[in-house]
Amino acid sequence: MKPINIRLLAWYDSHARTLPWRVSPGEGRQGVLPDPYHVWLSEVMLQQTTVATVGPYFEKFIAKWPTVKNLAACDLEDVMKAWAGLGYYSRARNLKACADKVASEHDGKFPQTAAELQKLPGIGPYTSAAIAAIAFGERTTVVDGNIERVSTRHTANSTPLPQVKEHCREFMDRVTPADRPGDFVQAMMDLGATICTPRNPACSLCPINDDCQGHIQQIAEQFPVKAPKKPKPTRVGAAFVAQRPDGAIWLTKRPNKGLLGGMSVVPTTGWTASKNGATGYAAAPIVGDWIPHGHIRHTFTHFHLELEVWSAHVNMLPGDGWWSLQHQIGGEALPTVMKKVISAVADDLFKVPK
Repeated sequence: MKPINIRLLAWYDSHARTLPWRVSPGEGRQGVLPDPYHVWLSEVMLQQTTVATVGPYFEKFIAKWPTVKNLAACDLEDVMKAWAGLGYYSRARNLKACADKVASEHDGKFPQTAAELQKLPGIGPYTSAAIAAIAFGERTTVVDGNIERVSTRHTANSTPLPQVKEHCREFMDRVTPADRPGDFVQAMMDLGATICTPRNPACSLCPINDDCQGHIQQIAEQFPVKAPKKPKPTRVGAAFVAQRPDGAIWLTKRPNKGLLGGMSVVPTTGWTASKNGATGYAAAPIVGDWIPHGHIRHTFTHFHLELEVWSAHVNMLPGDGWWSLQHQIGGEALPTVMKKVISAVADDLFKVPK
């Protein structure tokens, strides 16, 4: 039986996904090299986000900022606006900080080893290993969610997550070839995304099923074993959509550090991941004829959030912030939870009272 890497690379040569940031196997054979900027940008975007979601964001970023120097030259606020909807907004701030450092200290060229890449803002062990392998051909040990699934199923390892991650790293270190390590890593990712899927894996189509213990024992879907999840707490608070007579709504900016850091929001009460915020119209930032619009619910990584939604037409300034007109709202750096809040009052928004 041929080694895993030979079988998997042969499969990848015919079945690789077409992705906007990827150099295909055919292009690689013709001497086309991956663009490290594209690889880095896609890997940062793909952290805890799906390929389907990332695709349009990636293409928008590349169209607006074709090089890392272009990204470094822009304002952080523009990056936050372009990132809105991808979540985990600290990644966007780190993205800009990393671009700044690559442009200023490396003349726009990314370091070519995992060790050096990891010195850049926002690039940890996984991301540095992935970029080094895919962009520069360094033989590194890369483990993402797809690779965890493939490796635990192949070995039928019942150690629960996250403890099994070390086994997955050992597996990848054993099977990653010195030749084409980047293609091999992407092949493992593609296998997990298209065949070795979380539910109903297509084991009969898998190029490495001959020695896959999960397939042989018909227990593949049991892996990886996940430790019981702790229930997420639910926090509550209130959000206030203040509208000016000309239809503009009042926005403020969250502190750069912390949850939704640097994002644009309507005024809300002081909820956090660990405590509730005030509720009721009395918690509004200014006095007004506040109208209730029910509740919206949003789930963050560690908690659920339920916000009362209120709106009012006001003439006074509700604190520090700015007015955003109807045609400007789409360009604001609004996180998904704020889009839900504004949508909850959409029927009443931009209706200027007589």
